[in-house]
Amino acid sequence: MADLEARAHELTERYEAELRRILPPGADMFDVHLHLGNDIDGMVGDYDELEAVMQAHGISRAFMFCLDEPDRHPAFKAANDRTLAYAARSNGRLIPFVRLDLNEDPIAEATRCLDAGARGIKLHPRAQRFDMADGRLEPVFALAAERRVPILIHGGRGLPPIAEGLAGLVERHPGATLIIAHAGIADMAELARYTAGRKGVLFDTSTWSPVDLLDFYRQIPPEQVMWASDYPYGQQPGSLLIALKTAIRAGYRDRELRAMLAGTANALADGEPLPEPSSPIGPDSLDQSIQLARVHQYLSMATPLLWTRQPDTMALLTLAITTCAERNRHQEITDRIRELLEVARDLWDELPQLTSDPDRLDRVRLIFRMIHLADIESVTA
Repeated sequence: MADLEARAHELTERYEAELRRILPPGADMFDVHLHLGNDIDGMVGDYDELEAVMQAHGISRAFMFCLDEPDRHPAFKAANDRTLAYAARSNGRLIPFVRLDLNEDPIAEATRCLDAGARGIKLHPRAQRFDMADGRLEPVFALAAERRVPILIHGGRGLPPIAEGLAGLVERHPGATLIIAHAGIADMAELARYTAGRKGVLFDTSTWSPVDLLDFYRQIPPEQVMWASDYPYGQQPGSLLIALKTAIRAGYRDRELRAMLAGTANALADGEPLPEPSSPIGPDSLDQSIQLARVHQYLSMATPLLWTRQPDTMALLTLAITTCAERNRHQEITDRIRELLEVARDLWDELPQLTSDPDRLDRVRLIFRMIHLADIESVTA
């Protein structure tokens, strides 16, 4: 078991080295979306682990908030207090956002935490079960505009269309800065139609599909794009690699890469003017071999099954592995992918031997790291 984990970490280091090669020299990094705490789904964001990750990768600052915590009632008060304590412990590296539940006195809790040092607001419509037509959002956006703090809102899976409602809120509260998480994949095309080119509306890159990001870059100006990991769900080096490799493939140059990695986030955090949006960058088609498209397809199907620990995860991984057997001009790439996936498969096979929930969660995260790196290869190589 230890040998297999050592091999996984050895493969990870290969991609750490690639990350170092493609990062702009001396680039600052600012993660605009990460969590600390314990989620009701079992995921854990650990302060010491996060500090080690930030130090190892040169991440200077981050926007930080709690997860959907077991003690979230009432009003996320206990979790928000922990967020403020983590921020104080970090000596300014972690910038705290207050998480709100619209059902539980959100304005009072937001005011309490902003007065105590929070510098942003986090909303999660899927977890807290509201939509963009909910009238209780109006005073939240009004407060954000009054206090000059950004709102970061979940824009990923599990939502109905959100673009029209968010556009209306931004229109009615022009002083509020909005960060739409997960590249806005829940309603990307309509979000682009309503908000591309609109100063004060920003997006983060924390989604696990490289195809999503390629589609995102071609619709949203680079000045509205900020890098994010979604730690502890997102890991390194995958989170940085997926953002950088897709951005480079889309056509981002040094200036756009540095702005995405930290420049725009630094301006937002420091109260400086945000950059004026230009035009989106990226082609509207993807040149990919059929073989690698099949690999990506199977890995995209396997990923949600992995998180829910479904037995069919391995059936899909096996399909991806056997697809790599074709010998052609992509052999060097597919050999790298196959190596990652074979380690992921073997790590999965050992999962029943782990008896503690934390050990099993760590193992699933390691398996995901292997699969995610393989998927990034399949699309961006």
